[in-house]
Amino acid sequence: MKQTAQASAGAGTPERGTPPGGPRVPPQPRGADAPDGFRERDTAVPAARGEHTHSERPIPQPRPAVQRSSVRGQILDALRTALVTGELKPGEVYSAPVLGERFGVSATPVREAMQQLALEGAVEVVPNRGFRVVERGARELAELAEVRALIEVPVLLRLARTVPRERWAELRPLAEETVRAAASGCPATYGESDRAFHRALLALAGNEQLVGIASDLHRRSQWPPVRRGRACLVADAAEHMALLDALIAGDVDVVRGLVTAHFAGAVG
Repeated sequence: MKQTAQASAGAGTPERGTPPGGPRVPPQPRGADAPDGFRERDTAVPAARGEHTHSERPIPQPRPAVQRSSVRGQILDALRTALVTGELKPGEVYSAPVLGERFGVSATPVREAMQQLALEGAVEVVPNRGFRVVERGARELAELAEVRALIEVPVLLRLARTVPRERWAELRPLAEETVRAAASGCPATYGESDRAFHRALLALAGNEQLVGIASDLHRRSQWPPVRRGRACLVADAAEHMALLDALIAGDVDVVRGLVTAHFAGAVG
């Protein structure tokens, strides 16, 4: 009877590792030989919450993606300014580590920013050396101005016939900002305000793809920097004011003449 009772008590709990009729579970390695996730923890003294036991590997804290993206964006802006001002010279090769030391950051955000500039056509990758600033001749700059004109002139003429004058009047602060930027004589400052004004004009068409493509062409036309004095920048900004006045007045013929001359100058 004793043997029968023992057999009955163990019927529902087969011996560990040898269940009758079931799959055998191989013994798991313990201690240092066990793979991650299978090492036996000390169950006698539970670890305090938030602390690691000796058998666990510390989990590295991930770097916030926002912070890295912010650094890369700042470096990208700084490199774009250096391109516009001519601080990064056409034809010269620059390495990410050297530029990183210059900006006080690691080479990684510089390399990522340079790769973005390569996509935009401002630099080209030189294997095992770094990035070379592209050299653009007068012909390529003229071609960029021609493409910009082919895109922007028809759009502006269409908008001149359809957009209410009060909408154009809302853009006057941007046009005035180009005048102030031109007076500073800084090509980087003027270039940014110039692009902002043109983006605002084209944005009234409601076509984000159009704005993106035109803005990219505009930026490319500013690299490498065209050597122009303050007087040229001021004259260019004055064309913005005249164009806006014509758009507010709804004078399509004057708009056509102004935008055609504006792009013929291959400036902004």
